[in-house]
Amino acid sequence: MVEKTTELYRGKAKTVYATSNPDLLVLHFRNDTSAFDGQRIEQLDRKGMVNNKFNFFIMQKLEEAGIPTQAVELLSDTEVLVKRLTMIPVECVVRNVASGSLVRRLGVQDGLELNPPTFEMFLKNDALHDPMVNEYHVRSFGWATEEQLARMKELTFQVNAVLNKLFDDAGMILVDFKLEFGVFNGEIVLGDEFSPDGCRLWDKATRNKLDKDRFRQGLGGVVEAYEEVANRLGVKLD
Repeated sequence: MVEKTTELYRGKAKTVYATSNPDLLVLHFRNDTSAFDGQRIEQLDRKGMVNNKFNFFIMQKLEEAGIPTQAVELLSDTEVLVKRLTMIPVECVVRNVASGSLVRRLGVQDGLELNPPTFEMFLKNDALHDPMVNEYHVRSFGWATEEQLARMKELTFQVNAVLNKLFDDAGMILVDFKLEFGVFNGEIVLGDEFSPDGCRLWDKATRNKLDKDRFRQGLGGVVEAYEEVANRLGVKLD
């Protein structure tokens, strides 16, 4: 029996706890919802529960497809047991459709389908507003090796292939998403979470936003949109 012990880290939406097993952690998904590098934070009822169950569902789908993840066991409505990774401080982003910062940076049309999808990397650093970096930065500063980078990119596109179909079958467009990776027993493993907090999802017919852009843009109905996505995928929330 693994027991939760001390709090190790409190992020913007999750709290990380050590356990009686040094190789395992507990992630607690809170109701906190943040935007603009934490400058705006609100409490949204049920959000922690929805994201926790949504994330575990997605991680199971990815494991079934042969993609290693840190998820081990769903512990409760808001907690999940995970492998303790040595995290790589780089976000891997795939964009299937132009939106968000890509549109602002390059002046391309919002909603433009990207063929092939783009792959970008960003340094995880709120103080610097998560600046975009390239593979030379990652290698030069020792954030990851060339082999680790290649594996991260490979896995990111595998995730894109699996989830593109999953969301498409449920009537949604996977616009873009970010992933974080870490090392466990020498292997690159998908960490952190996959939820509507870290991706863009549009309804295929109406292009209605079903992700955290509803919070960023003040559209309302944030948790309701998350729940709709979960229900379309068959995630059991209650």
